[in-house]
Parts: sequence; C-alpha cells; structure tokens
Amino acid sequence: MEYNLADLFESVVDTVPDREALVHIDHPGSGAERRLTYAELDAAANRLAHHLEDAGVKPGEHVGLYLYNCVEYLQTALACVKIRAVPVNINYRYVEEELVYLFRDADLTALIFDAEFTPRVAAALPRAPKLRHLIRTGEPAADAPEPSVTPVPFAEAEASGSSGRGFGKRSADDQFIIYTGGTTGMPKGVMWRQEDLFFSGLGGGAPTGDPVKRPEELAERVAAGGEGLVFFPTPPLMHGTATLTSFIGFNFGQKVITHRKYVPEEVLRTVAKEKVTSISLVGDAMLRPMVDALEGPLKDTDCSSLFSVSSSGAILSETLAARFRKLVPNCMLLNNFGSSESGFNGTATSDSGGARGFRVEVNERTMVVDPATHEPVPPGEVGRVAQRGHVPLGYYNDPKKSAETFFQDADGQRWVLLGDMATVDEGGVVTVLGRGSQCINTGGEKVYPEEVEEALKAHPDVYDVLVAGVPDERWGNRVAAVIQPRDGADPLSAEAVQSHCRTHLAGYKIPRTVVFTDHIQRSPSGKADYRWAKEVAAKG
Repeated sequence: MEYNLADLFESVVDTVPDREALVHIDHPGSGAERRLTYAELDAAANRLAHHLEDAGVKPGEHVGLYLYNCVEYLQTALACVKIRAVPVNINYRYVEEELVYLFRDADLTALIFDAEFTPRVAAALPRAPKLRHLIRTGEPAADAPEPSVTPVPFAEAEASGSSGRGFGKRSADDQFIIYTGGTTGMPKGVMWRQEDLFFSGLGGGAPTGDPVKRPEELAERVAAGGEGLVFFPTPPLMHGTATLTSFIGFNFGQKVITHRKYVPEEVLRTVAKEKVTSISLVGDAMLRPMVDALEGPLKDTDCSSLFSVSSSGAILSETLAARFRKLVPNCMLLNNFGSSESGFNGTATSDSGGARGFRVEVNERTMVVDPATHEPVPPGEVGRVAQRGHVPLGYYNDPKKSAETFFQDADGQRWVLLGDMATVDEGGVVTVLGRGSQCINTGGEKVYPEEVEEALKAHPDVYDVLVAGVPDERWGNRVAAVIQPRDGADPLSAEAVQSHCRTHLAGYKIPRTVVFTDHIQRSPSGKADYRWAKEVAAKG
C-alpha cells in the first residue's frame, strides 16, 4: 500500500464501512437528500470506475468534472483515482470559449457534466478532438442541442459497472490536477503527485498532531478515533478548497455534507440539523450573509455544535470576524493561508488583522525568500512566500510558467514560489502583504489591495469592496476602490470613505477614485475578481 488517495480511501472504508460518509442536500428546504455510508460511497465509485475503464479511459488520462455540488462529483473523483485516471475540475461558470480552452489545455478524454450545461458542451465539443466519452447527470431542456458525441446518462453508466473493486496496483506518483484561475489570466492546471497532496493538503502532514508515518496508519487512526466530526465545505466542489476539505473528512473517517449551491440561510439550518462541527468557506463574501442571517431572521439558530469556521483563498476582515464571534462565541474562526500550488501553509495568529496585517504562523516547510536568488530574506525585508518538500510537479502544459514558479535547490529539494509577497519577523511569523501581481505602484510607493480593503471594510456602511490600480498620468497608477454599500445604510460619498481611510492608512494608500456599485463581482467561491474591479474603476 502506498500514499495513494484511492488506497487510503479504501482502507478507511474497510475500517468503518457502516459509518455515514456523505450527505448531499440537492435543494435545501425541499427535504430531498442523499445519504451514503462509506461502503455505499465506495460501491458507487467502483461502479463508475468500471464503466470508465470499459469506455476506454486509461491510467493517466484526464476526466473533466463540469458539475454543481452533488454526490456524483465526489463519486467521480473517487472513481478516477481508483483507475489511476486524473480528475480535472471545471468552473461551472465557464462559457463556450473558456470551455474550449480548458478542454484542450487539459487534454480531456472524458467529461461528466450537468444537463444544464448541455448547450455549452455541444458548442465546445467540436474544437476538443480528444474528448471522446461523455456522461450526463440529469435531463437537458427539450430544446437543448445534443453534443456530437452522445452522452451516456449517469444512472446508466453507474448501473453498467460492478460494485466490487478488482482494480490494478496504484502508485503514490498517480496524479491529481487542480485547475486554478487565481485572480488574473487563464486557468492553470496544478499537477500534484497524490503522496505530495496527501501531506500538503489532505491532513497527512497533520497541522495539529503527528504526521502519518505509514499509509496503513491512516485507517488505524480512524479505528481508534471514533466518529462525531461533521465537515461542511460550503464553496463549490469545482474549487480546490471544497474538494480537498471533503477528502480530509474522508481521510478522518468522518461525515461530509454538501449543498448543490451556497444559500447562507440553508447552510445555517443544516448546521443545526446535522450538528455540523466544521465549516470551510472563502472570505467575507460567504461569511457576511451568514452573519446577517444570524443577526436577523435566523438569530435563534442552534450553532452550538460548531467547533471551527475556516476561510482560505480570501482573508476574513476583522470587523466581520468580531460580529461572528459575538454570535457564536465558542467557535474558532480561522484564517488559513494556502493555495492550489502549496496546499496548507499556516493559520493566522490570534493578533492578526487591522494595522498589524495578516500575520501567519507557517509550517516548517514555508519561508519568505528573495524571488531572484531564492535565498531567505532577513527579518523585515519583503520577499515571496515559498514552500519546499511536498509541492506540485508544475503546471500542466505550461513549462514556461512552471519554470517561473517551481524550482529545485542545490540539495535536490523541490520548491514552489507563490505569488504572495510577505515579510518575516525574528520569531518566524510571516506577515502576508498581498499578491504581487495585484500590487499597485503609485509614484514609486507599493500598495497592496488587501490592506486597503481591510481598512474600508471597517467602515460600518461598506458591505463589500475590491481595490485595484488604474492608470494615472502623474503617478503611473492610482489606488481605486469599488464599493458595495450596505443595504439600508445612509448614502456613502467618496469624501466620507476617504476620510475614514485617513485614520487607518498612510496618505498614498487612500483611494483617489471611489466607485459605488450594487454588487461586487466575485467567483462562486468568493475569490476576488480583480479584472472586473479594474474595468469598473477605470470607467468610474
């Protein structure tokens, strides 16, 4: 047995076959839900895996997942790793041109997709010649054009395969690809060896406790640990955060809950009903409507089971965190730091936020380095966050970007150079300044959007905000803020916002351009869309 995700999952299944593994609520409030034990989820994944094998999907070939959150999503991911195929996540917001790019860039040979997306798949398929096998969940609209490759209904595909295993030997080198769009540019496929992903992003490295020393030890820990934890990844599974959280839950032998789409009020009702212990989400965009609901129509919701709410991919603002802690005082609120390229790097310190910045206690494999020399920077100097050891192999189909991001040191150890700029203090605590690609150079001074956004969110009438640089004849670029005011608040003015910022920020960081909007555009998981913010700010 190796550190292979399918081997590890099957070892947990064999240890706790009758324990509940997955609860999916398709339409919250309707009562429609599916519950699968570990044995039932394993059998379902086996059936689909055998179908994919019979359809000619070979080890190393790529299978796209173009789905909303559903049982079929995690079932397919497990089916892929069982036959050594590579699951590839696809953003369900993509339209034809973006789909064509990803289908071709990822070299997809098979695709599992939601019937709602049938017209997009039909339009993109002729330009993706390697894509030869389609499986569709649900029923398409009567007038939807059919793809040139006839899709197999998911139920039919599943029914055609055996529920037993009987798969070949697997390897720790088998791959798992996570496509990440970041905040700019076309998506990139991060290639992980499964062993590296297990230790960096799936609990094997044990951020709390001892790392797993043998593959067999995972099931031994499950047998000794009992049950009672309930993991609730609330973002779309198409984003790495939610899928990895689900796999962490499976690796611990615990229950995982998913909703088809994020509806904050229904998330809270599920927390109370299922006694959820851990929620994962992405930033203020997801937590804020939950806090609003707890302060309003769902103020009596029982959240006493919650042990932790963790955010990754976007930092929770200090003002929102304070509101949440007042409502759910016994729950830990965690700002986790990590990425698709590094897995888990660390967690924000208790004194993180505000004027102190985003301070992170990082793991021993993470440091701040000079991007040119890759040498550690002295305390107080700005560098880039890097991680060594269990890191990805590179970006799929992009050797140039891989060479810029991944490197090997003189001792042969692999490193990933992240896009986050940071400093480190004498005690090893890292202060993350922001993404270097978003840094605004205004008159020679560097301004990181995250710092300005944090200051603006401290204003009681600011609901959400993004900060970007826009061209300026005198300064090269100037700081611009796109603000969504809080519903029912008194009208905001640019002058009021700027006056508020002067008590939090140096003068050169204060937004010179302020644009108000009815809605801040973010990804489905809550990540910032800085391209959109730049366009809106430039027009303002």
